[in-house]
Amino acid sequence: MSDTVLRIEKLEKSFGELQVLKGIDMEVRKGEVVCIIGASGSGKSTLLRCVNLLEEADAGSIWFDGQDLMDLRVDLNALRQKIGMVFQSFNLFNNKNVLDNCTLAPMTVKKIPRAQAEETAKRHLTAVGLKDFIYADATRLSGGQKQRVAIARALCMEPEIMLFDEPTSALDPEIVGEVLDVMKELAREGMTMMVVTHEMAFAREVSDRVVFMDQGIILEQGSPAELFGNPKNERTRTFLSRYLEDHE
Repeated sequence: MSDTVLRIEKLEKSFGELQVLKGIDMEVRKGEVVCIIGASGSGKSTLLRCVNLLEEADAGSIWFDGQDLMDLRVDLNALRQKIGMVFQSFNLFNNKNVLDNCTLAPMTVKKIPRAQAEETAKRHLTAVGLKDFIYADATRLSGGQKQRVAIARALCMEPEIMLFDEPTSALDPEIVGEVLDVMKELAREGMTMMVVTHEMAFAREVSDRVVFMDQGIILEQGSPAELFGNPKNERTRTFLSRYLEDHE
Protein backbone atom coordinates (compact mmCIF):
# COMPACT_ATOMS: atom_id res chain seq x y z
CA MET A 1 0.00 0.00 0.00
CA SER A 2 1.22 3.47 -0.87
CA ASP A 3 0.52 4.86 2.60
CA THR A 4 2.46 2.13 4.42
CA VAL A 5 5.45 3.68 6.19
CA LEU A 6 6.77 0.53 7.84
CA ARG A 7 6.20 -3.13 7.01
CA ILE A 8 7.65 -5.98 9.06
CA GLU A 9 7.69 -9.48 7.60
CA LYS A 10 8.55 -12.76 9.34
CA LEU A 11 10.90 -11.04 11.79
CA GLU A 12 12.84 -13.33 14.12
CA LYS A 13 15.29 -12.55 16.91
CA SER A 14 16.98 -14.76 19.47
CA PHE A 15 19.35 -14.09 22.34
CA GLY A 16 21.31 -17.30 22.68
CA GLU A 17 18.82 -20.13 23.19
CA LEU A 18 15.93 -17.76 23.88
CA GLN A 19 13.82 -16.86 20.84
CA VAL A 20 12.29 -13.47 21.59
CA LEU A 21 10.59 -12.71 18.26
CA LYS A 22 8.94 -15.60 16.41
CA GLY A 23 7.98 -14.46 12.92
CA ILE A 24 6.43 -11.02 13.46
CA ASP A 25 4.28 -9.61 10.63
CA MET A 26 2.83 -6.11 10.94
CA GLU A 27 2.67 -2.74 9.23
CA VAL A 28 2.27 0.88 10.22
CA ARG A 29 0.56 3.36 7.91
CA LYS A 30 1.26 7.06 7.53
CA GLY A 31 -0.30 9.07 10.36
CA GLU A 32 -1.22 5.93 12.31
CA VAL A 33 -0.59 5.48 16.04
CA VAL A 34 0.08 1.82 16.84
CA CYS A 35 0.38 0.87 20.51
CA ILE A 36 2.09 -2.41 21.40
CA ILE A 37 1.06 -3.94 24.70
CA GLY A 38 1.86 -7.18 26.51
CA ALA A 39 3.52 -8.63 29.58
CA SER A 40 7.19 -8.08 30.35
CA GLY A 41 9.34 -10.38 28.24
CA SER A 42 6.81 -10.66 25.40
CA GLY A 43 9.22 -9.10 22.90
CA LYS A 44 7.75 -5.60 22.62
CA SER A 45 10.93 -3.58 23.23
CA THR A 46 13.04 -6.00 21.20
CA LEU A 47 10.71 -5.48 18.24
CA LEU A 48 11.12 -1.72 18.51
CA ARG A 49 14.89 -1.99 18.85
CA CYS A 50 15.04 -4.16 15.73
CA VAL A 51 13.09 -1.55 13.78
CA ASN A 52 15.60 1.11 14.85
CA LEU A 53 18.49 -1.32 14.23
CA LEU A 54 19.72 -1.13 17.80
CA GLU A 55 19.31 -4.89 17.67
CA GLU A 56 20.03 -6.91 14.56
CA ALA A 57 17.24 -9.33 13.71
CA ASP A 58 18.18 -12.88 12.74
CA ALA A 59 15.70 -13.27 9.90
CA GLY A 60 12.89 -11.47 8.11
CA SER A 61 12.46 -8.05 6.53
CA ILE A 62 11.81 -4.52 7.77
CA TRP A 63 10.60 -2.37 4.90
CA PHE A 64 10.88 1.38 5.51
CA ASP A 65 10.77 4.12 2.90
CA GLY A 66 10.59 1.43 0.21
CA GLN A 67 13.82 -0.24 1.30
CA ASP A 68 14.57 -3.33 3.37
CA LEU A 69 16.62 -2.35 6.42
CA MET A 70 17.92 -5.92 6.54
CA ASP A 71 19.54 -5.51 3.10
CA LEU A 72 23.29 -5.06 3.57
CA ARG A 73 23.43 -2.67 0.59
CA VAL A 74 21.06 -0.14 2.15
CA ASP A 75 22.40 3.17 3.51
CA LEU A 76 21.30 2.54 7.10
CA ASN A 77 22.54 5.88 8.45
CA ALA A 78 20.41 7.79 5.96
CA LEU A 79 17.30 5.76 6.80
CA ARG A 80 17.84 5.89 10.56
CA GLN A 81 17.78 9.69 10.40
CA LYS A 82 14.11 9.35 9.47
CA ILE A 83 13.28 7.13 12.47
CA GLY A 84 12.93 9.01 15.76
CA MET A 85 13.46 7.06 18.98
CA VAL A 86 12.47 7.91 22.55
CA PHE A 87 13.79 5.58 25.27
CA GLN A 88 12.66 4.77 28.80
CA SER A 89 15.67 6.48 30.34
CA PHE A 90 15.89 9.74 28.33
CA ASN A 91 19.55 9.23 27.24
CA LEU A 92 20.31 12.95 27.33
CA PHE A 93 23.89 14.26 27.27
CA ASN A 94 24.31 15.46 30.84
CA ASN A 95 27.32 17.64 29.95
CA LYS A 96 25.21 19.73 27.56
CA ASN A 97 22.32 22.10 28.08
CA VAL A 98 18.83 21.45 26.70
CA LEU A 99 19.36 23.38 23.46
CA ASP A 100 22.68 21.68 22.69
CA ASN A 101 21.09 18.27 23.29
CA CYS A 102 18.59 19.08 20.56
CA THR A 103 20.97 20.64 18.02
CA LEU A 104 23.85 18.15 18.19
CA ALA A 105 22.44 15.51 15.81
CA PRO A 106 20.99 17.90 13.19
CA MET A 107 24.30 19.79 13.05
CA THR A 108 26.65 16.79 13.02
CA VAL A 109 24.59 14.23 11.10
CA LYS A 110 22.52 16.37 8.74
CA LYS A 111 25.08 19.25 8.55
CA ILE A 112 22.40 21.82 9.32
CA PRO A 113 23.82 25.31 10.17
CA ARG A 114 23.76 26.15 13.88
CA ALA A 115 21.31 29.06 13.55
CA GLN A 116 18.81 26.93 11.66
CA ALA A 117 19.24 23.97 14.05
CA GLU A 118 18.69 26.24 17.07
CA GLU A 119 15.59 27.80 15.53
CA THR A 120 14.11 24.35 14.91
CA ALA A 121 15.06 23.16 18.39
CA LYS A 122 13.50 26.20 20.08
CA ARG A 123 10.28 25.62 18.14
CA HIS A 124 10.04 21.99 19.24
CA LEU A 125 11.05 22.73 22.84
CA THR A 126 8.36 25.41 23.02
CA ALA A 127 5.82 22.97 21.60
CA VAL A 128 6.57 20.45 24.38
CA GLY A 129 6.21 23.13 27.06
CA LEU A 130 9.90 23.82 27.75
CA LYS A 131 10.29 27.36 26.44
CA ASP A 132 11.65 28.49 29.81
CA PHE A 133 14.23 25.68 29.96
CA ILE A 134 15.96 26.08 26.58
CA TYR A 135 19.31 26.99 28.15
CA ALA A 136 18.91 24.90 31.30
CA ASP A 137 21.46 22.33 32.40
CA ALA A 138 20.10 18.88 31.47
CA THR A 139 20.99 17.49 34.91
CA ARG A 140 18.69 19.99 36.65
CA LEU A 141 15.50 18.84 34.94
CA SER A 142 12.81 16.59 36.37
CA GLY A 143 12.20 13.19 34.79
CA GLY A 144 9.18 14.46 32.91
CA GLN A 145 11.11 17.46 31.61
CA LYS A 146 13.99 15.22 30.49
CA GLN A 147 11.61 12.97 28.59
CA ARG A 148 10.02 15.98 26.89
CA VAL A 149 13.50 17.15 25.87
CA ALA A 150 14.11 13.66 24.46
CA ILE A 151 10.93 13.91 22.40
CA ALA A 152 11.85 17.39 21.13
CA ARG A 153 15.36 16.14 20.30
CA ALA A 154 13.95 13.31 18.18
CA LEU A 155 11.59 15.71 16.41
CA CYS A 156 14.50 18.01 15.50
CA MET A 157 15.64 15.35 13.01
CA GLU A 158 12.24 15.66 11.27
CA PRO A 159 11.54 11.91 11.36
CA GLU A 160 8.90 10.13 9.29
CA ILE A 161 8.05 7.83 12.21
CA MET A 162 8.53 8.10 15.97
CA LEU A 163 9.26 5.02 18.11
CA PHE A 164 8.52 5.21 21.84
CA ASP A 165 9.86 2.47 24.12
CA GLU A 166 7.80 2.68 27.34
CA PRO A 167 8.47 6.43 27.57
CA THR A 168 6.73 6.85 30.93
CA SER A 169 7.94 3.74 32.79
CA ALA A 170 10.84 5.55 34.50
CA LEU A 171 8.70 8.50 35.61
CA ASP A 172 6.96 9.22 38.88
CA PRO A 173 3.18 8.70 38.50
CA GLU A 174 2.36 12.37 39.02
CA ILE A 175 4.42 13.49 36.00
CA VAL A 176 3.45 10.73 33.56
CA GLY A 177 0.62 12.90 32.28
CA GLU A 178 2.86 15.69 31.03
CA VAL A 179 4.69 13.30 28.70
CA LEU A 180 1.50 11.58 27.54
CA ASP A 181 -0.02 14.99 26.75
CA VAL A 182 2.90 15.75 24.41
CA MET A 183 2.44 12.38 22.70
CA LYS A 184 -1.31 12.98 22.34
CA GLU A 185 -0.59 16.32 20.65
CA LEU A 186 1.85 14.63 18.25
CA ALA A 187 -0.87 12.11 17.39
CA ARG A 188 -3.35 14.93 16.73
CA GLU A 189 -0.82 16.54 14.40
CA GLY A 190 -0.60 13.33 12.37
CA MET A 191 2.79 11.99 13.44
CA THR A 192 3.23 8.29 12.62
CA MET A 193 3.96 6.58 15.91
CA MET A 194 4.81 3.10 17.18
CA VAL A 195 4.47 3.03 20.97
CA VAL A 196 5.42 0.25 23.39
CA THR A 197 3.48 1.13 26.52
CA HIS A 198 1.90 -0.15 29.70
CA GLU A 199 -0.37 2.93 29.82
CA MET A 200 -3.61 1.22 28.85
CA ALA A 201 -5.70 4.39 29.02
CA PHE A 202 -3.34 6.05 26.53
CA ALA A 203 -3.51 3.03 24.21
CA ARG A 204 -7.29 3.00 24.42
CA GLU A 205 -7.72 6.73 23.86
CA VAL A 206 -5.00 7.65 21.37
CA SER A 207 -4.08 4.64 19.24
CA ASP A 208 -5.60 3.74 15.91
CA ARG A 209 -4.58 0.13 16.43
CA VAL A 210 -3.51 -1.90 19.45
CA VAL A 211 -1.16 -4.88 19.05
CA PHE A 212 -1.03 -7.47 21.85
CA MET A 213 2.20 -9.46 21.97
CA ASP A 214 2.67 -12.65 23.97
CA GLN A 215 5.80 -14.81 24.08
CA GLY A 216 7.30 -13.42 20.90
CA ILE A 217 4.26 -13.43 18.65
CA ILE A 218 1.43 -11.03 17.84
CA LEU A 219 -1.47 -12.83 19.45
CA GLU A 220 -4.15 -10.28 18.60
CA GLN A 221 -4.53 -6.82 17.11
CA GLY A 222 -7.34 -4.48 16.25
CA SER A 223 -8.87 -1.11 17.00
CA PRO A 224 -8.94 -0.03 20.67
CA ALA A 225 -12.70 -0.63 20.70
CA GLU A 226 -12.20 -4.19 19.43
CA LEU A 227 -9.26 -5.13 21.60
CA PHE A 228 -10.44 -3.56 24.84
CA GLY A 229 -14.16 -4.08 24.24
CA ASN A 230 -14.15 -7.61 22.88
CA PRO A 231 -10.76 -9.35 23.11
CA LYS A 232 -10.96 -12.65 21.25
CA ASN A 233 -8.02 -14.48 22.80
CA GLU A 234 -8.03 -15.80 26.35
CA ARG A 235 -4.48 -14.50 26.97
CA THR A 236 -5.54 -11.02 25.86
CA ARG A 237 -8.56 -11.11 28.16
CA THR A 238 -6.41 -12.22 31.09
CA PHE A 239 -3.82 -9.50 30.45
CA LEU A 240 -6.47 -6.78 30.16
CA SER A 241 -8.70 -8.04 32.96
CA ARG A 242 -7.11 -6.02 35.77
CA TYR A 243 -7.20 -2.80 33.73
CA LEU A 244 -10.78 -3.38 32.61
CA GLU A 245 -11.93 -4.17 36.18
CA ASP A 246 -10.38 -0.92 37.40
CA HIS A 247 -12.20 1.09 34.72
CA GLU A 248 -15.65 -0.44 34.75
